Amino acid sequence: MPRKTTDKRVPVGKKIKKARTQKKITFDQLANETGFSVEYLRDIESGEQIPPVGALLQISRALELDSGYLLREQESQLKNRVKAYTKRTENYAYTTLTPGAENKHLKAFKVTVDPLQDHKGVGYQHEGEEFVYVLSGKLEIIVGDHVNKLKAGDSLHFNSGIRHMMKNTGEEKAELLVVIYGP
Repeated sequence: MPRKTTDKRVPVGKKIKKARTQKKITFDQLANETGFSVEYLRDIESGEQIPPVGALLQISRALELDSGYLLREQESQLKNRVKAYTKRTENYAYTTLTPGAENKHLKAFKVTVDPLQDHKGVGYQHEGEEFVYVLSGKLEIIVGDHVNKLKAGDSLHFNSGIRHMMKNTGEEKAELLVVIYGP
């Protein structure tokens, strides 16, 4: 008898596609609910893009899913694939500091951004609040139209419902603690 695959082994893109199609939500509808392009959403579902935490929070909210359902997959996937863990996207990696907090309002992460890199074409926006503390390096965190310049020891607390993105402006890897509160 073939062994049954657990839900945790299903790639996050396939979970998103399954939920989207079961709920009869089109790419256009999901794009309007999340603010992401249809192309980016297709890339996530196909596995060509591994979405960051903020994107998973937005998608899970739009699909009316428990965010833990998608975040658990990311943790499992990252632990099993060292390359994906250290190079989560082309220039951004994260590690959860609150394992088992899938159903909690508060989640914390250690984030690493490569030198002179930013998030390619994706701004984040998710209900709640975000707190960032810079451990090392130099960053710009753009919240709406406002540019915040941070260095080691600086922090920023902002409304994460406003579109935001991060850019490493320094010559060294930037490390930061990110705490996300979602209602």
